[in-house]
Amino acid sequence: MQDRREVEWQLEAPDPGRLAARLEALVAEGALLPPRRRRIADLYLDTADWRLHRAGYALRLRSAGGRAEATMKSLAARGGDGLRDRREISEPLPGPDARLMRGAVGRRVRALAGRRRLRTLFRVETERASYAIPLDGERAGTLELDASRILAGDAAALLRRVEVEAAPGVPARELEGFVRRLREEAGLAPAGLSKYEAGLRAAGLAPPGPPDLGSEEPGPSPTLGELAFAALRAQMRRFLAHEPGTRLGEDPEELHDMRVACRRLRAALRIFEEALPARAGRFRRELGWVGGMLGEVRDLDVLLGMAEGWVASAPPEDRPPLLELRRALEGRREEARRRMLRALDSRRYRGFVGEFCAFLRRGPSGRVPGAARPALRAAPGLLREQRRRVRALGDRLGPGSPPEDYHRLRRRARRLRYAVEFFSGLYGRAAEDCVLALKGLQDLLGEHQDAEVAAQTLRRLAREERGLSPEAAFVAGEVSRGCRERARELRKLFPRRYAGAGGRPWRRLRDEMERRVPEG
Repeated sequence: MQDRREVEWQLEAPDPGRLAARLEALVAEGALLPPRRRRIADLYLDTADWRLHRAGYALRLRSAGGRAEATMKSLAARGGDGLRDRREISEPLPGPDARLMRGAVGRRVRALAGRRRLRTLFRVETERASYAIPLDGERAGTLELDASRILAGDAAALLRRVEVEAAPGVPARELEGFVRRLREEAGLAPAGLSKYEAGLRAAGLAPPGPPDLGSEEPGPSPTLGELAFAALRAQMRRFLAHEPGTRLGEDPEELHDMRVACRRLRAALRIFEEALPARAGRFRRELGWVGGMLGEVRDLDVLLGMAEGWVASAPPEDRPPLLELRRALEGRREEARRRMLRALDSRRYRGFVGEFCAFLRRGPSGRVPGAARPALRAAPGLLREQRRRVRALGDRLGPGSPPEDYHRLRRRARRLRYAVEFFSGLYGRAAEDCVLALKGLQDLLGEHQDAEVAAQTLRRLAREERGLSPEAAFVAGEVSRGCRERARELRKLFPRRYAGAGGRPWRRLRDEMERRVPEG
């Protein structure tokens, strides 16, 4: 298995004869070694709904010299000089069949594609001449001269390409002089398209962009329904945009951002309830189900991030039980990820996405009286109600209050913050300052909840994890107590942060809302 950065220049040769003469001269000079020739057959694949492309990857199955491999390449933007810097993940295969992928590529493809079948997009047959580029007695890179035929059904296209690839560990700057000289002397130009892009064009394929759910701009004087649908569409677009990265599972922030969009959707459906049809309540319940699956993985991501810090700060002799604890947490995360992927692959999830997107495209209903209310008239009451709920709980919290009450307040404060954000386009700086103050409170309560969840998870791990050594179980208990102590320290900081969130910023927003209520 390989997981590396592929750094190469992709160039076109308008004058093949001039290029051939220049390559022959470079071999004679010793600037290139004599070529090695081979035939290559490539298949490019994706699902019918372009799941790999939407995740930022192209999938290629290659046969050459009796060997087969599967490769995922990131869809990197090209530089002005034809330079591309891409991630490339490869695994060897017994044969050129996607069903044989069992390694690093196969795991990623299954996470992204789920139950969707792969289909062939197009085929590329290439005659390749490979020239090694020596530098100070070592191979600095490879120049590859490709003559390719792109085949897609009855369509066919020819592609002639020069690629100069830096060897692993060789900085691109080491080859810049060679490439510059080759371009000048052989009349080469930066390639406008990669082979994948050229294949899509030849096959007449155009991967779709983000779904069009309707306008996300409510206008200067929107109704409550228009504002509600603008907010819901914006969050659903973000939700769907982060699904591929969440499936892939390599960047925890992708899952975090998908979960945040899920939370904002649920909040919007509740805040704008009076402007939405009754069936919107079912979408809120479905988002609660999805959010639960995402949250289970996210909590373990946060805990694993903490574990990295524990291991890094511990003396070497104390690390073995911490490393064992981290491995146990990684196992639990993998189990939670499998449950999450099953949920995302389910008919229930597909049905929710399809129905909710159709709902958003239809827009506000004329049969819902609240949808026609001017947003400037509705906003003060809606925001006051959210703030009342925060104060009803927050005003009576103290250091001795149970952790569950702090978590309940966190959820209410988050909903108030989201509500202010949804209306921020109407109230400008006053709303922005209020959001900033609420974010400070939310961050404190979020850190408190992370500490409480970590403590609970570690206690459960010490009791339930089979095969955990007594030393690791003891460490889990000690770290759990440390997390509980951290939560107590955060509760001491709560009164000042709470007072700051509900003072001057809220009063300024309240005054601005009252000033802008329409007459009549």
